[in-house]
Amino acid sequence: MKHHYLTIALISACLTSPMAMADAKKDADMLKLASTSGCMTCHGIEAGKPGPDGMKPIGPAWVEVAKQYKGKPGASEFLTRVVLEGSNPYSSHWKGKVSGLSMPPNAVAITEGNARLLVNWILAL
Repeated sequence: MKHHYLTIALISACLTSPMAMADAKKDADMLKLASTSGCMTCHGIEAGKPGPDGMKPIGPAWVEVAKQYKGKPGASEFLTRVVLEGSNPYSSHWKGKVSGLSMPPNAVAITEGNARLLVNWILAL
């Protein structure tokens, strides 16, 4: 029984540690940035969420993006460019998985620095 109390105490300590609270604040900050930049119009965090009218989602879920680019060199730089400049509808590897044809350029909605922060956060999901 003591073991269960120790486990609960350790979990509680981890959840209330400054590091966990810092991560929660970063998550909240990144979600706010994504919302104010219009990202959440097409993207969600979790896979399996339907898009408008029950269709496929407009853009890929960020956990899917993180999985697709995990461990790939240059992923952060590439995705930051995609966010700012848009993507090519003819070479999309999301074809058939999403209802959107391509990512529109977003340089008017988000700065390069903020796009890089958001992309790095997404890749860490």
